[in-house]
Amino acid sequence: MELLQFTSSPLLHGSSKFINSPEFYKSKLSNLKKPPTTTFRCCNHPNKTSHFANSKAFENVTKNLVIRASKSAELETAVIKKPQSQRFQVSKGYPTPFGATLRDGGVNFSIFSSNAVSATLCLITLSDLQENKVTEEIALDSFANKTGDVWHVFLKGDFKDMLYGYKFDGKFSPQEGHYFDPTKIVLDPYAKAVISRAQFGVLGPDENCWPQMACLVPTPEDEFDWEGDLPLKYPQRDLIIYEVHVRGFTRHESSKSEHPGTYLDEKNSIIGLQSKGISAGHLILCRTSHFVPLVKEIKHLPPPNPQNDSSTSILFFDLSLRKDLGINCLELMPCHEFNELEYFSYNSVLGDYKVNFWGYSTINYFSPMIRYSSAGIRNCGHDAINEFKLLVKEAHKRGIEVVMDVVFNHTVEGNDKGPILSFRGVDNSVYYMLAPKGEFYNYSGCGNTFNCNHPVVRQFIVDCLRYWVTEMHVDGFRFDLASIMTRGSSLWDSVNVYGIPIEGDLLTTGTPLRSPPLIDLISNDPILRGVKLIAEAWDTGGLYQVGIFPHWGIWSEWNGKYRDIVRQFIKGTDGFAGAFAECLCGSPNLYQGVPMISMGDEYGHTKGGNNNTYCHDNDVNLCTLLISGTLLTHECESLGLSDFPTADRLQWHGHAPGLPDWSDKSRFVAFTLIDSVKGEIYVAFNASHLPVIISLPKRPGYRWEPLVDTSKPEPFDFLSSDLPAKEIAIKQYAPFLDANLYPMLSYSSIILLLSPDENA
Repeated sequence: MELLQFTSSPLLHGSSKFINSPEFYKSKLSNLKKPPTTTFRCCNHPNKTSHFANSKAFENVTKNLVIRASKSAELETAVIKKPQSQRFQVSKGYPTPFGATLRDGGVNFSIFSSNAVSATLCLITLSDLQENKVTEEIALDSFANKTGDVWHVFLKGDFKDMLYGYKFDGKFSPQEGHYFDPTKIVLDPYAKAVISRAQFGVLGPDENCWPQMACLVPTPEDEFDWEGDLPLKYPQRDLIIYEVHVRGFTRHESSKSEHPGTYLDEKNSIIGLQSKGISAGHLILCRTSHFVPLVKEIKHLPPPNPQNDSSTSILFFDLSLRKDLGINCLELMPCHEFNELEYFSYNSVLGDYKVNFWGYSTINYFSPMIRYSSAGIRNCGHDAINEFKLLVKEAHKRGIEVVMDVVFNHTVEGNDKGPILSFRGVDNSVYYMLAPKGEFYNYSGCGNTFNCNHPVVRQFIVDCLRYWVTEMHVDGFRFDLASIMTRGSSLWDSVNVYGIPIEGDLLTTGTPLRSPPLIDLISNDPILRGVKLIAEAWDTGGLYQVGIFPHWGIWSEWNGKYRDIVRQFIKGTDGFAGAFAECLCGSPNLYQGVPMISMGDEYGHTKGGNNNTYCHDNDVNLCTLLISGTLLTHECESLGLSDFPTADRLQWHGHAPGLPDWSDKSRFVAFTLIDSVKGEIYVAFNASHLPVIISLPKRPGYRWEPLVDTSKPEPFDFLSSDLPAKEIAIKQYAPFLDANLYPMLSYSSIILLLSPDENA
């Protein structure tokens, strides 16, 4: 390489432009009495070093010069350092797209960092990563390998088992928001997979919870056969969502899975077994082994009965019967790369170790969680990506959409005492919401707040969402603490965001915005506006937007009001009977919601009163049981209305017909609904600790018959049409029903159907 430096010269006084003309320098330098004493370094002649006056190759050399003259008449140093590599052919590269991208027979590396003064691409083989070594470092030139605020380089060569990361140098000044550390290898925010430890919950070398991580390099072999897969595009009102935790769904021993708690088994096989002995109309929650709709023989746990220890049964099932369950959408709890050992510590109460089980602490937003795959770090993460794709493809084959729970409100890097892993080491003041003295805003409750409405960050989020839709074929997203995405970014400036000043705009960092640029960008994106967009419309900073989230006509919201009110009534809190009734029928305030089932709800899974089990990798969070039942919305039209019910079809009742009790002490709510399929249905909830005998509305020529009674043991809690003992069970109710009465036990609910009275 060759380097040319000039001493101060009045020749270029007043110039502040980049000058690339060899003729210009010839004419000016001919007037100098002696040549400069520094050496000349040129991209085209990396091995030549010479004094300028001795070089006859000036015209060839200077065509690659970039020389800047300052306004103070000092001619600044012009440096072009062509990156060197022993393994790869290196050229300057391209600023877009961000990340590592295949093109022109090689790989282009591109990353944004506006405040770094130097950047180094670190190449690491998989074997060297496990020994905490860097295979090769390629220093990037701030002129040749930088366009604007984007560093880039293009490499050709053999990338087999090769990973990468970056080192950035610059200010380490937390009070100014900068955390550059050239000793740290940081992850590319646009990396498509992150490689470190291979197995969930297993410590790294020397019992290290945070071993070095590195990024996947794409290869031409990264093809996946989607077999013509296309999005299902169900109307949102028709969804029945099942929230599932990948590891928790198949980790329990009852799954009998070869690789429990992972996306799929090592053969990526889908074993199709037809359902035996289970007729249409039953609700069958499939124990999907390895997260794809794997059809498998499952031995399930018996109902809770200490005297029935030997009772087992074999269920054969097929996710193709999901219409009987009604589930047509899986909502995956966080599947982006996170570190489950983040909170690793001994739990003396349970005698195990606490981990980050839920995963709401993202390391990288493009990478699927590698330790949820059976492949682990094999093939540098390529196989793990394909396992996730197989999950989505097989779900779509069976008519099930896949929605991801995403956490764009904060990252794993935490506050100023957190680790430097990626965003912080790349450009902390851009990616995080900071106070004037560098402190981290904490609207997430997790130490930092992602700077969502910064122009660079909001484009990053959109790029990420697009990737999961176009490359991974997911059908939508649920945004954790989505209200953070509506807050003003650090150093908010309407001119910077909108291009023009806004009268009266005195917004400060974190102020809720009426038209958040990120939400605007997502809502009007030609790709993203067509997928499911679900907001958890609040954050831990006190911003609560349920019912008022800026939705652009396409967003929906988690109904926190509905959830909280129902919980309060069901557990017997005073003063919630009326609010509970409002939740049941819906309102403009609470709206008519899409039903969502949490994993385990289908069999009454209990967490023992712990409502925040984020750190438990044990039976508290593991799915353990299969049951049968049915989906009532298929049988009762009135339970799936598209609009709020009115008095024309809905009537409220108390212990006696037509006399609802809305007092603060009421623990009972009942109603009847006119139904176009069943004629009429009666629904009641007894949230009291006491049983009650209720009087039913009289319907001449008809009688009420039980369909659901949650106080009864299985299978008599649901009297489906094909239940062998159904008629016997109904006769047991006869003394009460003949008198138009029904006995309800404490903490139970019932559904009765109106049927013609043959004895009338």
